[in-house]
Amino acid sequence: MSRYLVRASDVPGYHPANHTGTTNRRLIGPENVGAKQVEMLLGVIEKGQGALPHAHPGIEQVCYLLEGTATAQVGDEAFEMRAGDTCFFPADVMHIFTVTSDTPARLLVIYAPPYGESPDKVIRPPAA
Repeated sequence: MSRYLVRASDVPGYHPANHTGTTNRRLIGPENVGAKQVEMLLGVIEKGQGALPHAHPGIEQVCYLLEGTATAQVGDEAFEMRAGDTCFFPADVMHIFTVTSDTPARLLVIYAPPYGESPDKVIRPPAA
C-alpha cells in the first residue's frame, strides 16, 4: 500500500462544525500523507444544506463542484454554481455555501494551509 495514494472509500466521513447536512472525507492532510501546506476534502451536502456564515483566519479555501448546484456567497458577492465551477474563499472573508439541487452536491474542498477542523481556525459572525 502506498503512503501517498488515498482512496475515498477508505477514509472515514465526519460532520464538520458550522455546517448542516454535510459529510466530509479528509483525503489529503498532515495526518494521512504528511501534507504540510495543503489539505483536500471530498464533501457531500444534502439539498438546502451547507456551510453557515463563517471565515477561516489565515486560511484560503477553494471549492470545486463535482455534482449538483449551489449558491455561494463570498463577502458581499453571491453567485450560482453548477458542476464544473470553482469558487475561491479568501482568508478571513465570511462565506456561505448552500446546495440548491434536488440531489446531493459533491465537491472537492482545498485548504491552504491545512484547516484540520480546528475550532480556533473559524471566525463566526457576531451574534445579533
